[in-house]
Amino acid sequence: MAAFYLWLRRHPRLVDGVLAAALGIPAVAAAVAAGRYDLVPFALALVIPLVFRRDHPAAAFAIAATVGGLQVLLDIHVNESDLAIVVLLYTLAAYARRRVSLVGLAVCLIGSAAAVARWAPAQFSLIHWIMIGSVGFAGSSLIAWVLGDSVRYRRGYYASLEDRAARLERERGAQAQIAAAAERARIARELHDVIAHNVSVMVVQADGASYALDSSPERARQALGAIASTGRQALAEMRRMLGVLRSDDGPPGVVPLPGIGQLGELLDQTRASGLDVSFTVQGIPGPLPSGLALAAYRIIQESLTNTRKHGGSRASAQVLLRYCEDVLILQITDDGRGVTVADGAGHGLTGMRERVALYSGTLDAGPLPGGGYQVTATLPLSPGPSASPAAQAALTALPDQDSRPDQAGRAEHAPESAA
Repeated sequence: MAAFYLWLRRHPRLVDGVLAAALGIPAVAAAVAAGRYDLVPFALALVIPLVFRRDHPAAAFAIAATVGGLQVLLDIHVNESDLAIVVLLYTLAAYARRRVSLVGLAVCLIGSAAAVARWAPAQFSLIHWIMIGSVGFAGSSLIAWVLGDSVRYRRGYYASLEDRAARLERERGAQAQIAAAAERARIARELHDVIAHNVSVMVVQADGASYALDSSPERARQALGAIASTGRQALAEMRRMLGVLRSDDGPPGVVPLPGIGQLGELLDQTRASGLDVSFTVQGIPGPLPSGLALAAYRIIQESLTNTRKHGGSRASAQVLLRYCEDVLILQITDDGRGVTVADGAGHGLTGMRERVALYSGTLDAGPLPGGGYQVTATLPLSPGPSASPAAQAALTALPDQDSRPDQAGRAEHAPESAA
């Protein structure tokens, strides 16, 4: 039954043709049987517009209303085909604008009053006239208009629901694309930080092992052990990141996300690669959100990687971690030769800026006037567009970029706590 109903909906003109035949054939047959051949054109003129009522509702109703008016003027009494006017008024209310359908309703009401005045017997009282006009003519027109208008309203409501559903589907697709792009950018940052840092450490250790292979086999053995340890660490972090992309059947990862607590291991690994690093903590350390702690770890890791890659063999670095009331300030300074034009910016600085932007923070990175390079990142501890005045004051109290203290000077520079 449902399939038959769908087939009828796909062939509306066939349905309307059957309706026109159902109203027109009895009227034509009655006119021929009574010998009133002059009624046949009126019957056909009333039912033929039914075939085109959905495509041209206003034109079909206008033709039928004109034929009905001619019937009243020529004193041609009502027959079965006059029901087509009621059907066309319903169609006008269902498919045309309400302003147009109200005009059609007014035409039908006026025509009903004219028909009652034309054909009602003279001996009928006023009550009979009202009953004939309201029940026989105007009542059917009002019912047809109300039904058609309710169908038009319901069709518009369903259309608005479909449009809203389509719009939500498009927005969902756009949000999915944005989320996928953000996830790709996040994975790219993680891969860059892990690979760049660990591979640079392995390259430095491999170079040291090759130089010390003949003169100092013990140092070469230590360098090879550092390479193996760094490689295992890189593999562990790679497994963790790839575990995020697995299905829900398996565990999400194999090692925890690095954070402030793992900075000691990072600095030890960096020192083992030959880069002298001092680490200073100021303020009162407190718990940090895991995402912000990861961002701080990666910024320090990438900065030290850049120092090792571009600072030269004699470069040293200073890492300052300052806890303020509402921000965390990171400052990584080195006394190397800095990044040259030939080195290129790569993706490290871009990744750091993206990480800072996720927390509405700021990042300043550039060469120092006296040589070296400095990275300063401000990460708000609570969501907000910018840091508070107290944080700005704390930022200005950081060590001057022009100062290049030695190892002893770095130890004296931040007396609160140093590691």
